Amino acid sequence: MPLILQPGTTLIAATHNPGKARELVALLDGRFEIIAAGALGLPEPDETETTFTGNALLKARHAALLSGRIAIADDSGLSVAALDGSPGIFSARWAGPTKDFAAAMGKVEERLIETGSDDRSAWFTSALAVAWPDGPAVVVEGRVDGQLVFPGRGDRGFGYDPIFVPDGYSQTFGEMDPARKDALSHRARAFDKLKAALF
Repeated sequence: MPLILQPGTTLIAATHNPGKARELVALLDGRFEIIAAGALGLPEPDETETTFTGNALLKARHAALLSGRIAIADDSGLSVAALDGSPGIFSARWAGPTKDFAAAMGKVEERLIETGSDDRSAWFTSALAVAWPDGPAVVVEGRVDGQLVFPGRGDRGFGYDPIFVPDGYSQTFGEMDPARKDALSHRARAFDKLKAALF
């Protein structure tokens, strides 16, 4: 039997990040009622997997199991070519327990200077997983490539958005109109695949 999500279904967004929860709501076009795991007081699981898809699946299954509802989770991050793909799945951890992304962006710049490389190419990856409380799950991945700029520009978006300029554009994700970013981001690309699979 194919897995289908009916419009109007309540989904648990397995995130404690308000920015990420807002993006999930926008990308789902208001088709579903979204409740953030943080709002339900659900604990965050330890992200023990070694890939974005593994961690997205782990988070979605954890939230589905604890809430008894269908859950959607995103695991995403910034990978820098000159840093061998770091911070990658550790993107949030680089920001520390207080989620200080200004410090995390500073760390990326410091590490780049240490390498002596002038390669500023990077990419964002988003893995999206939808899990049902009784076991089935779907997971997809999207990616957007670009270049890093320092200092960061713009105060829109969240995370590493101010230092990332997607290929073919002159603005950082931090400067872009949210609707424009949503249309071309890694998360949007993953959503297109998810919509094709589930809607």
